[in-house]
Amino acid sequence: MTLRVLVVEDDREIRALMQSSLSVEGFEVQTAVSLSEASALLRHSPPDVIVLDLGLPDGDGVQLVREVRTRHSLPIVVVSARHQEAQKIQLLDAGADDYLTKPFSVGELLARIRVALRHRGTALAAAVTVHELDDLRIDLAAHSVLRNGEVLHLTPTEFKLLARLVRSAGRVVTHRQLLLDVWGPEFTEHTHYLRLYMAQLRAKIERDPAEPRHLLTETGVGYRLAAV
Repeated sequence: MTLRVLVVEDDREIRALMQSSLSVEGFEVQTAVSLSEASALLRHSPPDVIVLDLGLPDGDGVQLVREVRTRHSLPIVVVSARHQEAQKIQLLDAGADDYLTKPFSVGELLARIRVALRHRGTALAAAVTVHELDDLRIDLAAHSVLRNGEVLHLTPTEFKLLARLVRSAGRVVTHRQLLLDVWGPEFTEHTHYLRLYMAQLRAKIERDPAEPRHLLTETGVGYRLAAV
């Protein structure tokens, strides 16, 4: 199951960092830069968790906390530069689940999101972000793929497809799920995309693409990355 997170943050660099890090962890990430944009996304399609900055261009994040609590029970993790105790208490009393002060580490943010989800009954293990087998090393956080220590250059779509398989290493991922997670819901019938990109990936990471050892085909079902 892919969980969806809404990141409400007006700082471009922090927003991009959180989007990239959460995507590596397997979340489907939506972003908003203002209260109004976040409210519109919530009305259209509520996420599974919200990561919320406070100082937004059109108001204070506490307004969104109160708005969410009138209609949803989803967890809210506040990330803010404000560090006064009274402000943290105000946010938690308004309905936030946790409060993380900037600057923060990505690892701590991810851990707090997992805790917040667990308190809502959704157990979420830390994602596997490094896969090593034989001569192949894939590091999702570092965005690197090495074979025999040499860097392989993948296109963004090739890397996204490989990352999806890493997160389910050893298990079959169906054609439909791969197309949904990599290309989006409007492409779930485009199986020719998978054939094309899997051929490209095998040409890059397999010693013998005709006899693949890493990217395995489950005929009629999907693909599987060989387990470590």
